[in-house]
Amino acid sequence: MGKKKEETTEEQALSLEEAFAQIEEVIESLESEEITLEESFAQYHRGMDLLAQCNETIDRVEKKVLKINEDGGLDDF
Repeated sequence: MGKKKEETTEEQALSLEEAFAQIEEVIESLESEEITLEESFAQYHRGMDLLAQCNETIDRVEKKVLKINEDGGLDDF
């Protein structure tokens, strides 16, 4: 149980670029012909966790983005 908490903390500390790089590694390992079924499930779960983190990061950034309204002022996106 402690290991899962460490993984979650580690994944949250990743930048978007680092998370994308790790997702690419997961995809490469899943494409390997030598991966076992158990390993593929673990890698799939890791990849989905990384994707969820990326989605959360992107959502936070989108909420901070401002757009210019017709009057030249700024509105929240």
